[in-house]
Amino acid sequence: MSRLRFLWQMIFDGRGRPALPLARPEPAKWSDEQITGSCLGHSTVLLNFFGAWILTDPVFSTRVGLGIPPFILGPKRYYAPALRPKDFPAPDVIVLSHAHFDHFDISSLRKFSRATPIVTARGTADLLGRQGFCRVRELHWDESFALDIRGRALQITALPVAHWGARLMRDNHRGYNGYLLERGGHAVCFAGDTAYTSAFGRLGARVRPIDLILMPIGAYDPWIRAHCSPEQAAAMARLAHARAFVPIHHETFKLSSEPMDEPAARIRAAFADEPERLLAVRIGETFEVPLTDARQSRTA
Repeated sequence: MSRLRFLWQMIFDGRGRPALPLARPEPAKWSDEQITGSCLGHSTVLLNFFGAWILTDPVFSTRVGLGIPPFILGPKRYYAPALRPKDFPAPDVIVLSHAHFDHFDISSLRKFSRATPIVTARGTADLLGRQGFCRVRELHWDESFALDIRGRALQITALPVAHWGARLMRDNHRGYNGYLLERGGHAVCFAGDTAYTSAFGRLGARVRPIDLILMPIGAYDPWIRAHCSPEQAAAMARLAHARAFVPIHHETFKLSSEPMDEPAARIRAAFADEPERLLAVRIGETFEVPLTDARQSRTA
């Protein structure tokens, strides 16, 4: 299939309303003494991290791309969001990986209080300032920021990834991040959007292992230089010594040529020898991360 034809079919696909996900999370039942969450679609993950409500790359729109809603020129969702903002507690912090339309959706962000703390990549705060958000913190790679949430610290550190950050054609000054989230002696990695990189190996050198990694697995054909394959995602999780894995960035938008169900099948195969590490694959499934004592070393 030519790229022009693929782009035409991506935008004008002729489908009706997005289907409902097969699962629907119930955040009201999630414990404040666990790491519990759900991928609501694409790279939008709702996480209760020991009582801190974290939302990553919120996208609830039917289409993403250029335009003014409802006239958006861009791909349409295959599945509706597993939850809408009214269905879960207001986030204590929103974490944005980069300014691409399928990760940084202004219409979705406007559904939240302008006082919500937002952590984002370098060179992207202007997009939020225009919308009235007043608690925006840009992070460069390896920079950290701490929030006090209900008496416990949440530390957020920007991680290097292999991607790019321009929202349009020439704004190449915009950054792109993964993030390490730390609270109560435990750690979650949100990889954002990335091709394969050995940079995640730095996380594997930590004394305390990563409890959970949220890693993209879709849009690799033919964009393998910008998006990792499922097998590469699993390899990076192993480099990071992540105990548990939840896939993101699949099932929602048709951004590449591989069949929509292929990334899920391939990530299951990649973890066939240790299926207990793969916690949730489908949109809307709830995961609860198995925890070990924070004092244990990575060799435990």
